[in-house]
Amino acid sequence: MKKASIESFINRYNLGGEVESVKITSSDSQMAVSFISDDKTLLGEVTSKEGDFPNGEFGVYTTSQLKALLGVLESNVDVDSSESYIKFSDKGTSVNYMLADLSVIPVVPDLKAVPPMNVEITLDDDFTSKFIKSKGALSESDTFTFECKNNNGNIILGYSTINTNRISMKVDCKCDGDVAPISFSAKYLKEILNANRNSKSATLKISSQGLAHIQFETDNITSKYYLVEIK
Repeated sequence: MKKASIESFINRYNLGGEVESVKITSSDSQMAVSFISDDKTLLGEVTSKEGDFPNGEFGVYTTSQLKALLGVLESNVDVDSSESYIKFSDKGTSVNYMLADLSVIPVVPDLKAVPPMNVEITLDDDFTSKFIKSKGALSESDTFTFECKNNNGNIILGYSTINTNRISMKVDCKCDGDVAPISFSAKYLKEILNANRNSKSATLKISSQGLAHIQFETDNITSKYYLVEIK
């Protein structure tokens, strides 16, 4: 199995260290993970068509440790498992990652009633680059805010009703009428964009009822994210 395939899968849920504890489920046809952030404002799932991972359910408590262990191996690895650990090995080196009991892994709730999305924003390479740079320039900004007036949409970092340091980016969007300012986590969006840079262009969908959704796809991986409004 290609180590890069495992790392790409992990990076899409780990999001630069923001999500550490997950349950990975694997079958002959795919491996998948659902996750939730500690502050409960981010939920998501990542599915890979890679079929060479052992079948089963695996509790990963500290993803950063798993990534560090994978880092010592060469590009092609064999993967085996037991009840207590996953073993990764190349031609001359093997590493064991100890699994966590599934009872200590956060339970991810089902999104049974997703509200209708009344905004669609195109996320292309240009937007991704600008947003990541903007978040770096205003690192203290915890949220990004979307608003639309007269069919002109903007994503704003540093938004406030008073004068502040801010960056406003015009976006290619479709809106059902004017949209009042609505805010979501800027750090999570930055990490989501970073983790999915090699994916096809995607769409950020927003509901004025307080939820945003993004989905990315490559040939082998589908990643979905839901951001909860921050007030």
